[in-house]
Amino acid sequence: MSKPKVVVIDFGVGNLLSVQRAVEKCGTDTIMSSEQDVISQANRVILPGVGAFANGMKALESLGLVKVIKKIAADGIPLLGICLGMQMLLDESEEHGVTKGLGIIPGRVVPVPVLDIGGNSMKIPHIGWNSTVIAEGATWNKTILQNSTPGDSFYFVHSFMAEPDDQKMRIADCLYGGNRVAAVIGKGNIFGCQFHPEKSGTTGLEVLQNFLSF
Repeated sequence: MSKPKVVVIDFGVGNLLSVQRAVEKCGTDTIMSSEQDVISQANRVILPGVGAFANGMKALESLGLVKVIKKIAADGIPLLGICLGMQMLLDESEEHGVTKGLGIIPGRVVPVPVLDIGGNSMKIPHIGWNSTVIAEGATWNKTILQNSTPGDSFYFVHSFMAEPDDQKMRIADCLYGGNRVAAVIGKGNIFGCQFHPEKSGTTGLEVLQNFLSF
């Protein structure tokens, strides 16, 4: 059986090399590309990213990749968004004003709460290792967390968070100051993780391996 052809979308935002290396550690050759034809022919697509939402969307639009990514999602090709890449899957973001997203998963990107559930100030951005919990009513079976265990820790760096309209698309959360923050979302062949699997050691590699198995 041939290995899946994985393309990491290169739109000039984020440390793409670390994502590529992590996927290759899972035993799969990976291509970094910003070319529409290359991306559209992939069997698996990863959309990474760090930084501001508006800058990320502007970069995708300038490269003509918005329609390509939407078609990939519509055609049932497994698609994984990481950090900013996950947030851009949603309809829009409130970061520095409202910016339109890819609209693949209905919902909004909103600020991480600045207060914990006791009313005390928290550090923003949310940076560091945090453990995951199962989102209310969710199951991890047949998702990128299918071999993970609640309590597994992953590395987060973000000031904004995804809020899907349909809570059924919320797979896992982390708790930050007692507030539930979406850690993994998904819909069919589409997944997003707020954390960085490429920076999360063995547990992160397991998430990538699960994605490659779809």
